[in-house]
Amino acid sequence: MLAMFFWTFVVGGLICVIGQILMDVFKLTPAHTLTLLVVIGAILDGFGLYEPLIDFAGAGATIPITSFGNSLVHGAMQEADKHGIIGVLTGMFEVTSAGISAAIVFGFIGALLFRPKG
Repeated sequence: MLAMFFWTFVVGGLICVIGQILMDVFKLTPAHTLTLLVVIGAILDGFGLYEPLIDFAGAGATIPITSFGNSLVHGAMQEADKHGIIGVLTGMFEVTSAGISAAIVFGFIGALLFRPKG
């Protein structure tokens, strides 16, 4: 069990380190970094590499933003098998709708409660 916690920490930390390197060394904006990490997660899932990473690292692979790209592609591929091309669109949103809805609701609440800098 201790080994599982160790690898969860290491994999999650490495994903975060990659994001930080993208911002510090390559001078990418947070939005560009976020987008790139989502795309990397999607590509890894497309090649079937993200699920083994989740099996190995658990929350270390499911909590970072790369998991969102994984979820988008995973849902699209599952529904495409069942419903064809229309399943690609519906599958993405079926799997990720709770996360997207929560981001919208909490973003709205945050905008009401806090004033922007500047």
